[in-house]
Amino acid sequence: MSSELIVLLIVVVTALAFDFTNGFHDTANAMATSIATGALGPRVAVAMSAVLNLVGAFLSVEVAKTVSGGLLNIGGVNHIAMLHIVFAGLIGGILWNLLTWLLGLPSSSTHALFGGLIGAAVAALGASGVIWTGNQSTGVLNKIIVPAVLAPFVAALVAGLGTFLVYRITRKAAEAKVRTGFRLGQIGSAALVSLAHGTNDAQKTMGVIFMALVAHGTYTASDNIPMWVKICCALAIALGTYLGGWRIIRTLGKGLVEIDPPQGFAAESSSAAIILTSAQFGLPLSTTQTATGSILGTGLGKAGAVVRWGVMGRMVVAWLLTLPLAALAGALCWGVAHLIGGLGGVLVDTAILVALSAYLYLRSRRSPVDTRNVNEEWEGGLTPPSSLAESPAGTAV
Repeated sequence: MSSELIVLLIVVVTALAFDFTNGFHDTANAMATSIATGALGPRVAVAMSAVLNLVGAFLSVEVAKTVSGGLLNIGGVNHIAMLHIVFAGLIGGILWNLLTWLLGLPSSSTHALFGGLIGAAVAALGASGVIWTGNQSTGVLNKIIVPAVLAPFVAALVAGLGTFLVYRITRKAAEAKVRTGFRLGQIGSAALVSLAHGTNDAQKTMGVIFMALVAHGTYTASDNIPMWVKICCALAIALGTYLGGWRIIRTLGKGLVEIDPPQGFAAESSSAAIILTSAQFGLPLSTTQTATGSILGTGLGKAGAVVRWGVMGRMVVAWLLTLPLAALAGALCWGVAHLIGGLGGVLVDTAILVALSAYLYLRSRRSPVDTRNVNEEWEGGLTPPSSLAESPAGTAV
């Protein structure tokens, strides 16, 4: 087996590892509100979300096409150099996902991945290695920056209006019946968000793997994405989703707004509509920012609701830092691989990734969050509830 083929295999495995972290990092986008309102039990919620993420990954490939051909100038780059760029970018995305998960911050896995790729490409090729602006189907500005700016605002507006109308329409109905009815409705709306998440996020990894396969020469850019890539990516994100990501579920479900079932239904419906629309247009939208904007909108749309602006402020800071810090990590990892060269550089980067990932995981065990405390009252900050803070028995994510 040639060293170039070994590098390709490592890149594919690393891409699936990113897809896995994307799954547990973003479970909250679909299920935080349903868990917070009691519409679904925690384990049932993540199991349902995992299955629907799996299904959603097969519904469209427009986002995957954008990722594989619309962001980087890879023409003329030799095979091993391009594989190093993709690999370094994936490491940047994984490390940012794990760090923000540890902190309970619902940042964008999408922007972590693209930040890592952009940083590695700029380090390797200079600014010309990135398609900064382009037509409607290409370019960082059109496909990442503009959707990132618009998504949370549009989601907040739609969810806020939906929440206002829901409470307006049901104002004369018995409160108990309203809560019960909307809890049932949340099952359907949460399912739709999970399906939408699969159509958007799993395909980003499909696009990255296909980019690596094109760089290796296994496929050409005009080929269709192979079925085995779709299946592997769908399974990886579904498995990650099933593990939960309880730290971020807690922040979105309890930390930003105290959510009632009508608000949860409005937030989930708004998120699903926006994410599904973006998938059809090939926009690699941040589902995290969309879901967060929707939840914020429900707080603004309900009279008397309390929005914790301090929590929202910390989220916004994380959003602003995601692209540049993931890019920095990607650039540094490319530098290490380039300095050592060949397969050896990739193996050193792999060792760095494993070591840092293990550290972040072990650090999380000091303050576990799991199904037992994910719905406890918010105590402020972004730390887990004190009742399990010293317990060694929490679930891994």
